[in-house]
Amino acid sequence: MQRTLIEALAVDDLAWQDFSSCRGADADLFFPERGASTRKAKSICMACEVRVECLEFAIVSGEKFGIWGGLSERERRKIRKERSIAARRREAV
Repeated sequence: MQRTLIEALAVDDLAWQDFSSCRGADADLFFPERGASTRKAKSICMACEVRVECLEFAIVSGEKFGIWGGLSERERRKIRKERSIAARRREAV
């Protein structure tokens, strides 16, 4: 029996991967050589129903390479920094 996306999200942390648009795609698209285009990978991500889960996984786990949830490492690092600043502000209150 195949699970639905809602069941997959409720069952375990990585089950969302079964619903990813990149599943079966060429991994080189998502882990390009330095300076290579990421446009194709990002376009696949933007149409993906589990893009948010993928991005959150990459941010929380500190993925340093590749396109995850439609963002590069540089873009994810900016989000991690913003979250860290926000968390420090909340703690200071």
